[in-house]
Amino acid sequence: MKKTALLAGATGLVGSALLPLLLASERYAKVIVVGRRPVATQHPKLTQVVTELSKLEGERLRLIADDVYCCLGTTRQQAGSKEAFFEVDYLYVIKLAAVTAANFAAEFLVVSALGADAESRFYYSRVKGEMEAAVQQTPFRAIHIFRPSLLLGERATPRLGERVGGWLLALARPLLRGRWHKYRPIAAATVARAMLQAAAEDGGGVRIHDVIRA
Repeated sequence: MKKTALLAGATGLVGSALLPLLLASERYAKVIVVGRRPVATQHPKLTQVVTELSKLEGERLRLIADDVYCCLGTTRQQAGSKEAFFEVDYLYVIKLAAVTAANFAAEFLVVSALGADAESRFYYSRVKGEMEAAVQQTPFRAIHIFRPSLLLGERATPRLGERVGGWLLALARPLLRGRWHKYRPIAAATVARAMLQAAAEDGGGVRIHDVIRA
């Protein structure tokens, strides 16, 4: 039986690469996109739930899916404050996990970040680590956590820090081998393909994807 996928963060770098893959996949008969603004894509499989992410509980009956893909994420600079960043990268992710787990979704696949650590002295990494720890407490059959290094791709709003970081890492790329491979910049489309492949495994338990290939 074909399944239903739910995607949050469809307008972001990874989410925008993932949406067409979900729509083209024979695994899914229906793809639900949830977010505070609609996507321009039109497709027979596509259902859009336009809502503030703080109000997900009120949309619970429209968020019934088998596989949940969470590509929510921002930066402190983009969000405008530490509190706004925490809201997007922690609170909304956990709210999505709680609502869809209550709907008996089987798999939860979430984009985190390389270096995520709940004990980190760096705020960004600490919030990502706290998010991962909270997600792992939810009762999905399978949880996949993806920790990409610097993401490559065309953003609607370019991030100067990422451009500079990408340039520096590109120079160092020949040296990033073996255990350093995970620090290589990675295309958002590669992460998207890896997420779809992970869901198709239909396994169980928690899996951390530090080195991402697809």
